[in-house]
Amino acid sequence: MKNITIPKKLDAKGVNVRVIAPVRSLGLISEEGRAEAEKRLAGYGMELSFGKHVEEMDEFNSSSIDSRIEDLHEAFSDDGVDAILTVIGGYNSNQLLSRIDYSLIERNPKIICGFSDVTALANAINAKTGMVTYVGPHYSTWGMRHGLEHTIEYFLRCCRESSAYNIEPSEEWSDDPWFMDQENREFIKNDGYWMLNEGHGLGRVVGGHLRCLSSLQGTEYWPGLDDSILFLEDDAEVNPALFDRGLQSLIHQPDFSGVRGILIGRFQKETGMTRELLEKMVATKPELKNIPTVANMDFGHTTPMVTLPIGGTIEIDADNGSAKIRVIEH
Repeated sequence: MKNITIPKKLDAKGVNVRVIAPVRSLGLISEEGRAEAEKRLAGYGMELSFGKHVEEMDEFNSSSIDSRIEDLHEAFSDDGVDAILTVIGGYNSNQLLSRIDYSLIERNPKIICGFSDVTALANAINAKTGMVTYVGPHYSTWGMRHGLEHTIEYFLRCCRESSAYNIEPSEEWSDDPWFMDQENREFIKNDGYWMLNEGHGLGRVVGGHLRCLSSLQGTEYWPGLDDSILFLEDDAEVNPALFDRGLQSLIHQPDFSGVRGILIGRFQKETGMTRELLEKMVATKPELKNIPTVANMDFGHTTPMVTLPIGGTIEIDADNGSAKIRVIEH
């Protein structure tokens, strides 16, 4: 693992944000969604530019590896670009990993942020360069008209500010297809964090989408788990048994003994996951017995989502049925 590099924070007075599509194409995003995203980002002093190939779309709703690599490299090499947002997730960012010029990224550190399939890209870049990357809202996320306040608050805390901060649970959350109907939304009262194991943990942030993280196992892009706070989430394509299998796979990693804490994001309704199932899943794994574990957190595929710094530092204090999650280095 290389020494940590924290990219320059976003200037509140104005920055140029490059939008790239290392997974699926900008062509999937409606004109309404784009207009809303650009308006919202502009309101926070972010001027957008777009990668040359973001509109390309093949039979996988993506573009060629060459096109995606060109846009990624150009975004990092362009001195006029201050930060990078990915368009949307999908399935194929790990196709890029062996083609990335990691030395280029080391020489030109800057914020790159996205979630879901971007988990593979974010963890690989951090593993190869030591640069902190960010799992948080895509460009497309900023097109959400309602319910985005908590997401924005923690994106700005993580990517604009430098001081440590606590992650507080949102008051409400949503799992509806907001991009289909911006005005008819269902918001659900949040019952707060689920305490699965008590304890204290301090460590380097690793993780994101479980299946995407697992795709790095056994490769040179594996971020390592020594002295780590592992955060995990998955989407509606999984069920409790599949999530359990993925978690067990991580436990079998030789460096899992280095995990100092586990954070689990909120599950989408379609997964069928419940607090009781998750509690049993954790309780039946002896390797987790002494690891503080907190679930139902605001990250993953529901709204809102906090931004987490891959390679940064988080502290967990979980005791007497309550938890404090503090982001220290980001």
